Amino acid sequence: MKIHIKNGRVIDPASGRDEIADLFIAAGRIVTSDAPTFHANRTIDASGLVVCPGLVDLSVRLREPGFEYKATLESEMLAAAAGGVTSLACPPDTDPPLDEPGLVEMLKFRAKNLPGPRVYPVGALTQKLEGKMLTEMAELTEAGCRAFTQADAPLTDTLVLLRAMEYAATFGFRLWLRAQDVTLARGGIAHDGAIASRLGLPGIPALAETVALATILQLMRETGARVHLARLSTREGIAMVQAAKAQGLAVTCDVATTHVHLSENDLVGFDSHLHLVPPLRSLRDRDAIREALRDGAVDALCSDHTPVDEDEKQVPFGESSPGASGVELLLPLTLKWAREMNVPLPRALALITCEPARILDIPAGELAAGANADVCIFDAQAEWVVTSKSLASQGDNTPFLNHPMQGRVRYTLIDGHIDFESAR
Repeated sequence: MKIHIKNGRVIDPASGRDEIADLFIAAGRIVTSDAPTFHANRTIDASGLVVCPGLVDLSVRLREPGFEYKATLESEMLAAAAGGVTSLACPPDTDPPLDEPGLVEMLKFRAKNLPGPRVYPVGALTQKLEGKMLTEMAELTEAGCRAFTQADAPLTDTLVLLRAMEYAATFGFRLWLRAQDVTLARGGIAHDGAIASRLGLPGIPALAETVALATILQLMRETGARVHLARLSTREGIAMVQAAKAQGLAVTCDVATTHVHLSENDLVGFDSHLHLVPPLRSLRDRDAIREALRDGAVDALCSDHTPVDEDEKQVPFGESSPGASGVELLLPLTLKWAREMNVPLPRALALITCEPARILDIPAGELAAGANADVCIFDAQAEWVVTSKSLASQGDNTPFLNHPMQGRVRYTLIDGHIDFESAR
């Protein structure tokens, strides 16, 4: 199918392109052409709209296999496309976990036969995510895994982590780790500060992140392993990673959009939608995250999309399941941060296109001639309100329910096909 996207503001952060121009697509690829000689099957008038690479999200829980009562592959693939996401990484914390090649291949087969984004599984680092025996990383890589992680499952044995890093360094695998000391965080559900104390919520100190980070970074120095640190949440943690980068360690990191806009102060209403992992931190931490994104100390933004069954949220805060749906809010929340921090639009889009693509090491996040025709077309000025009806995800457990947003996806093209088109 040939598609002509005309008169849009074409922004390609990977190349620095930012201009009013036309984009041409043929046979699933971006092509160069002159409009008079290009005979399109479909023409999209993008006047007043932004045309950018399809978004790349580093953490989208699709909930299959095992948690279909929370969400289905069909619903979350549709939600991702509605959010402009054309490539996503899914964590292995399913039931059973993605610790065997057959499970990975089944997931990829199911996803490939559904409309929606390209799915890149992240394999389990240890068998059944129990933190004891390493998985067969080579076989999982052949099955399609791009990296290996424990997701939010604890890994208490430092020797297992050392062996994992040694093995990964030897064969060039990348580990994705979330820094949290299990002992220091045990029983906690909120940031260990004045707000949690006043509300009577058990706390998780910032130290839980920095102590775990110190261990990870020291093991990296010893082994030479490449590590991506997922969902940093503290000012001190970001500073440690920034220092490690300056020392030449092969480390990258991301933060979740929720932690860019919210803090422990938002917990005063005991809203269970704010029960997140990691917990919302102090205003000081939130502001440090916002600045680190602007300054480049943090490499990428992700939605950390975690649909949860409504019954698991309509309970007291301490009894609720953690997590928030966010894949459809990745773009508007990124745009909101950019406006508030006076960050140029191309720089903001890099955090959700070419930078996460680089971390995931996939051919995505660019609009160069010959690249896959994965494209997001959005209206940066469109205003809307987040409601359960406005979200395609089966899980509408977001802290931003009934919040106004600015920025709405109009078209999502994947492999040259229109997988989502807004009714406006």
